[in-house]
Amino acid sequence: MTAVSQMKCACDSCLCIVSPNEQAVQKDGKYYCSDACASGHSSGEGCGHTGCDCN
Repeated sequence: MTAVSQMKCACDSCLCIVSPNEQAVQKDGKYYCSDACASGHSSGEGCGHTGCDCN
């Protein structure tokens, strides 16, 4: 069995790729690139990563 080393952030509007084994924020069994994405952008802020305009 092969382990996943990279995947798209679980936020629908986000374009970021995360590594579940390293920097990802885990919430409810899903992996996100930032706390903003993990919280569903509850404060209206984006993830802050260059080239991504999610919110």
